Amino acid sequence: MARGTNGVQVEDLKVCVVMVGLPARGKSFIAQKAQRYLQWLSIPSQVFNVGNYRRKDAAQPTADFFEIGNAEGERKRRAAAEAAVADMLRWLKTGGGVVGILDATNSTKDRRKWVLDTCTAHGVEVLFVESKCDDEDLIMANIRDVKTTSPDYVGQDPEQAALDFRARIRNYEKVYKTIDGDGDEGELTYLKIMDTGSRVIISRIRDYLQSRIVYYLMNLHIRPRSVWLSRHGESMYNLDGRIGGDASLSPRGEQYALKLPDLVRQSVGDDRPLTVWTSTLKRTISTARHLPKDYNQLQWKALDELDSGVCDGYTYQQIKDQFPEDFQARDADKYNYRYRGGESYRDVVIRLEPIIMELERSEDILIVTHQAVIRCIYAYFMKKDQERSPWMNVPLHTLIKLTPKAYGTEEIRYAAGIDAVSTWRGKGSTAKHEQPAPESHH
Repeated sequence: MARGTNGVQVEDLKVCVVMVGLPARGKSFIAQKAQRYLQWLSIPSQVFNVGNYRRKDAAQPTADFFEIGNAEGERKRRAAAEAAVADMLRWLKTGGGVVGILDATNSTKDRRKWVLDTCTAHGVEVLFVESKCDDEDLIMANIRDVKTTSPDYVGQDPEQAALDFRARIRNYEKVYKTIDGDGDEGELTYLKIMDTGSRVIISRIRDYLQSRIVYYLMNLHIRPRSVWLSRHGESMYNLDGRIGGDASLSPRGEQYALKLPDLVRQSVGDDRPLTVWTSTLKRTISTARHLPKDYNQLQWKALDELDSGVCDGYTYQQIKDQFPEDFQARDADKYNYRYRGGESYRDVVIRLEPIIMELERSEDILIVTHQAVIRCIYAYFMKKDQERSPWMNVPLHTLIKLTPKAYGTEEIRYAAGIDAVSTWRGKGSTAKHEQPAPESHH
């Protein structure tokens, strides 16, 4: 029996999330986001993209491959869907998988019935997620995004690619049937997201895991936006190599606070106001205090630094001297190690879940917070595994801009050019300030 992230027992459920909708409606984006969210919460999940299977047979097909009358194209597309579903079921049965996400158009009732029957025969629950969108501007933005990032159009002239992709969509439109929720599809479990979340229809959601997935997807929007992350400026504790506490900024930390508005303006590229979230600790609030007055500022307890319990205010040398077993245990499994009377990285992820939900619903947010918290948020956006994220280098006096795209997240870092100590620490080290290993931020 698998244990859910917050200690709740999850029965031996296996769920297949089946994407439905025309091309350029954000399906792959939604599928990738759902997979990343579940994985971040320690629920093993994987996306099975039928297009990737089809590309083994037909690498860069033109639109006529998707014509209704094209028997050869239809056969290859059917074979790709069968291969993807077979791999997904194998992974759910024997590979330790819990949620498989079938990313394809699944635009006809026949195809959906086949997927449903196949999964049900293997004891796998099916949740259909349909993305319906008639907003032309958004569809065009998606077409632009997809044609520059989709493997189908690598190396092709962008304008030609766009025309071909439009033609492909028209071929799908001829056969597409939305999930209508009555008649022969009346018993389906589904979530229908209309025009990027402005309206949502939910039907027959069955259990805790499905409702978790649905709640997350209801909060997603696929409008373009970015998230900015910054640690607080260098603190007096940072200078001493101590952890935790509620220290004030050092003189260089104060310089960073003064420089941050320029750094943000340079990165945002225009004067649109951001919403700023800080923790409740002095060092983040001080760092954000010079930002423009029209930036709405909120303090979140959930953004406070990882609680180091009895070790609060200690240096790593002091921890090693007083709690040698703890020091070793933390190095051995930093993600799961919980400080005495404090927290682990896993605990931080659980308290950050509402933050992630709020981030997904929001437009442009700047978060000024702490090293461990940024590692956890960054791991969510950049799909970093739990082994490695707690060892990632997050330098002081650096602004990180993350922009979610259909096939991953784009990252740009802006260094303020103001010196600061390094607070990164390698395994086994008790150094007060240590230069990170070259690959530690990848």
